[in-house]
Amino acid sequence: MGERLVILAGGVSSRMKNSSASEDLAQHLRHAADNQPKAMIAVGETQRPFLDYLLYNARSAGYSDIVIVIGPNDSLMRSHYRGNDCGNYFHGLSISYAVQSIPEGRTKPLGTADALLQGLLSVPEWAGSYFSVCNSDNLYSADAFAALLRLSSESVMIDYNSETLGMSSARLNQFAVTKKSADGYLEALIEKPSAEEIAQCRTAGGHVGVSMNLFRLSYDRILPALQNTPLNPVRREKELPAAVLLMCEMTKEKVRTIEFAEAVPDLTTKIDIGPVMQLIRTSFPKDLWK
Repeated sequence: MGERLVILAGGVSSRMKNSSASEDLAQHLRHAADNQPKAMIAVGETQRPFLDYLLYNARSAGYSDIVIVIGPNDSLMRSHYRGNDCGNYFHGLSISYAVQSIPEGRTKPLGTADALLQGLLSVPEWAGSYFSVCNSDNLYSADAFAALLRLSSESVMIDYNSETLGMSSARLNQFAVTKKSADGYLEALIEKPSAEEIAQCRTAGGHVGVSMNLFRLSYDRILPALQNTPLNPVRREKELPAAVLLMCEMTKEKVRTIEFAEAVPDLTTKIDIGPVMQLIRTSFPKDLWK
């Protein structure tokens, strides 16, 4: 069995569907944004979906066993990521799926911690090992994926320099600010921090780190935390950063942070589609999987 990765793609893409589009966005892309999982929007010149490029970077870094957490009505991903033998093999990647259902009385699933829980419950054979986890709407680099694998026997988080991500301050407010010890271990993940909290989180180098849900974690240590993560009282979701901190509290596990300074394309709203397409044209080969 190779390196393992869980991709969280079970959300309902409400921000994408409810957002406005730029005037030059093609009609077929508007339709896709309103009707498909956002990770399946065709952003490549050869009509490849966004998730293809994320998987390409993951494979380039050394991952081979992938679990994609999908919504209950998502048949598009299953049909796209099938090999010629009709199995779940895609250009050297072994892909399986876990379904994140929407509880009765809700219009959305229970959040990223619940998504990861469903993903791990689908692969009990991963027990006793480490795995990585990421969002499906952020295009993390192969270098960032590879950095997680270099520390194979401890929990790790990529700690992004907020000044290099290429996002507006409003967009950055959607991610948690990281507070770290002097020796680089995670102490807190602060949602919607105050100016004073941001100042306290600045590193010796002067930058503020943020988490974009790119972690390498122990299956055995994170699973009980995921099962016990409470609903966020405001957003009413179970969030992965809260689960990671709960894991640290329950197991005394430390999470090492790896500082990274690079842009991370983010596909959250229709306005993002154009810039993401341009970046893919200039950064990836047209014959992506050859």
